[in-house]
Amino acid sequence: MRKKNVILVLKRRREGKTDYKKRLKFIAANKPRLVVRKTLKNIIAQIIQFDPKGDKVLVAAHTNELIKKYQWKKSKRNTTAAYLLGLIIGKKAKEKNIKEAILDIGLNQSVKGSVLYAVLKGAVDNNLKVEHSKEILPNEERIQGKHLSKEIQKIFQEIKTKLIGVEHAKGKINIHEEKTSR
Repeated sequence: MRKKNVILVLKRRREGKTDYKKRLKFIAANKPRLVVRKTLKNIIAQIIQFDPKGDKVLVAAHTNELIKKYQWKKSKRNTTAAYLLGLIIGKKAKEKNIKEAILDIGLNQSVKGSVLYAVLKGAVDNNLKVEHSKEILPNEERIQGKHLSKEIQKIFQEIKTKLIGVEHAKGKINIHEEKTSR
């Protein structure tokens, strides 16, 4: 009687939680990862550095911060909230002197203009270097919340000014206002 060879698959792979091929590429790059994850009601962004003993979270941000610190009154999973979360993680990265990262969306499907890429756009706008293609980012109207109420747009601009700074935030507003007024 012949024995069958049993191939053991790693637990996190069996559970569908980790793509080890991708993970090895991230580790080989030797840069921190900008990890973006969606839950049912929130979005989480973290900058994580590989360590042989276990990954270390250098900086973390959660969409609940928008409500607690910035009085955000809309959904925590829309494109505008995701962009603001990106600004928050970019600001925290700047404070910790983290200048670049690699985007890690995990097992989420890559969809052009999704909330995952809105977080990326926010981080990039706050001077975090992350290699990406311009085509995958959501358009400015979605990010600024033109599809939402005027009150939400006003709150968005106030939060953006707090996170980026007056000159940069107002420069973007003026450019957009000129385009729409023609």
